[in-house]
Formats: sequence, structure tokens, C-alpha cells
Amino acid sequence: MRESKKDLFSQLFGQYQAMVFQLALGFVKGDRDQADDLSQEVFIQVWNHLDGFRKQSSYKTWIYRITVNCCLGYLKKTKRESFIQKSSENPIDHIDEAPENTQNTLDKLYWAMGQLDDLDRLIVTMLLEELSYEEISEVLGVSPSNLRVKIHRVKKKLKKLMNHE
Repeated sequence: MRESKKDLFSQLFGQYQAMVFQLALGFVKGDRDQADDLSQEVFIQVWNHLDGFRKQSSYKTWIYRITVNCCLGYLKKTKRESFIQKSSENPIDHIDEAPENTQNTLDKLYWAMGQLDDLDRLIVTMLLEELSYEEISEVLGVSPSNLRVKIHRVKKKLKKLMNHE
């Protein structure tokens, strides 16, 4: 018997909601409210496009792609709004400084991830979610060997940022 759209959606939501939230949290530098909003947007997209799912990939990969697209869209919009706001101010080029009391390793990690570019932050988030290299390669559309090089470079950047070098 065919599973109803509502049942399938409920199953997907239950299975992938935490993963989507964690990925969104990495994109928004630990802002839980914004990650909640992005997670809701992702599942609105999942619902709207569920009938069109072509089963060329797993549901997990498909939902990851939707999450990445929602997060990148959010970042693009935020950067555009920030650029418009800063263009009226005196532009100063600087990197955010690490929080003063970064005793918590997780806080340090989110801060360091916030300093990375969007693609690097996405890679770290997927690694933290324990996706396989094959799954990450599929989501990003890069070869596994290219991914390994990117991961090596990202790890070096994170280590440098977390050690305040």
C-alpha cells in the first residue's frame, strides 16, 4: 500500500529534523533561533517538493541539498543586507575576534566555523554530522579525492583559528 504524503513527511521530519537543525546551526554561527527558522523553511520546502522527489538519491541526501540551498540563500540575503547597511557606514575590514570567555570548546568551534567561508563551514558541519565522504561528495558535487584535499585544508584553518594563531 502506498504511503501517504503526510505519513512520509512525518517520518522524514522525525528522522532528519535534528540533522537539519545542526546543519543550520553551523551556518548561522550557533544562533539557535535562526537555526529554528531555517529548519522550518527546509521542511516547508520538503513538503512542497515531496511529490516531485525522483528517488535519484536518498531522502537524506535530498534533504541535505535542500538544507544547504536554504542556508546559502539565507547567507546571501544576509550578506546583501549587511552590505547595504555597511555601505552607509565607514567601511573597516576586520575579522571578528574570538569571544572573551571561550572556555567552552563548542563555543570556540562555532566561533571558528563562523570565520570560515560558506563551503568550508558546510564541510565541517557535515563532518560533525558524521556523513561519509561519499555522501558529502554527492551533496557538494565534488570527487572524493577533491573532498579529502578540502577537508585537510579546512582542518588546518580551524586549528589555526581555535588556537588564535
